[in-house]
Amino acid sequence: MIRIKWPLALATLFVLLLGSYLVYTQQIRSALQSDAETLTQIFAEVQAGITDPDPSRAENTLFRLQTIIRESGVPLVQTGQGDTVLAAVNLPFEVDLDTREGQARVRVYLRELDARNPPVGSPDLLHIHFGDTPELRRLEWVPWLQAGGLLLTVVVGFTMIRYQRGVESERAWTSMARELAHQLGTPLSSLQGWLEVLRLRPAERPGALKEGEIADAIEEDLERLERVSHRFELIGREPERVSVSLKAVVGDLERYLAARLPRLGRGVELTVDVPETLPPVEANKVLLIWALENIVKNALDALAGRGGRISIYARDVGGGWVSLRIRDTGPGVDPEIRDRIFEPGVSTKSGGWGVGLALSRRIVQGVHRGRIELLDGTEGTTFQIRLPIADD
Repeated sequence: MIRIKWPLALATLFVLLLGSYLVYTQQIRSALQSDAETLTQIFAEVQAGITDPDPSRAENTLFRLQTIIRESGVPLVQTGQGDTVLAAVNLPFEVDLDTREGQARVRVYLRELDARNPPVGSPDLLHIHFGDTPELRRLEWVPWLQAGGLLLTVVVGFTMIRYQRGVESERAWTSMARELAHQLGTPLSSLQGWLEVLRLRPAERPGALKEGEIADAIEEDLERLERVSHRFELIGREPERVSVSLKAVVGDLERYLAARLPRLGRGVELTVDVPETLPPVEANKVLLIWALENIVKNALDALAGRGGRISIYARDVGGGWVSLRIRDTGPGVDPEIRDRIFEPGVSTKSGGWGVGLALSRRIVQGVHRGRIELLDGTEGTTFQIRLPIADD
């Protein structure tokens, strides 16, 4: 599924809107500059008419002024006694002033002009009604364009965020389902194998296994199934958090891994350093062990076939927090996925489903109100988890 980079999409939309505003503003600026030039021409014509000693040329000056006014685009209507329309220029419609219908239509238009701009002159002699300049009429749209652009940005952003969250949620549930199938599949396959062994006659069983040994192995697989079921049962709920000893949590994890390191991580050394004096943390033991187990398994995958060391150590860092770090001496995390390492579907190994670290982050940050991060500048890979100290 294509992953939409909604921040980039929003940034592109913002740049396009900003560019359109700049172009629109520049057009208005050019139009206002043209108005200034028109006023300058009017002033020049008036001055020329006033200073011209030949009265016969005044008529030419008036015609030039009329041409300049017509070209300004400002609606102008001249009325006389009885609201008779004598002249009109730059109207938004074509009209014949010599007809009754034309006179009536212009008078209706005058009510619109007068509501915005009071007429000048004497109503008994000569009244001049005027409208807005084309530039002013265009400026009226600016607030609407700004509001529309902002609304469009918000709507598109909200839609993209919802879409992205939906994609991430779907990816997370898909990965979770695969992880559940994987965790259930291992003990189920083991149980199926032990069932086949039980069907053999005692003399045919490998290693001359006795029923008691087989029963112990089956019990171990059933306990694992119960543990997996209980873990996934807690997903989506608000689990209970109590005062828990972090040393006890790490101790349970150490015992669980000690029995499996010969098979899962040959040549891998596990060292644990969690002081007895460490204050208890507020946690759900089942989920916290799951989060730590996912990180350690990630480290085991990194050391597969090469050996190395996994270190787990914790310290009281003050401020009401306990810090726990899990470090391995593997090759480290690919820089291309460092920033996305905790996202669902992102895996550090080929064929992985990318749910382990995403689930660990959900447990640490969502359930325990803590923080998990991949530290920079270290050899191998180091994850740091901060958990709040339990209240007394």
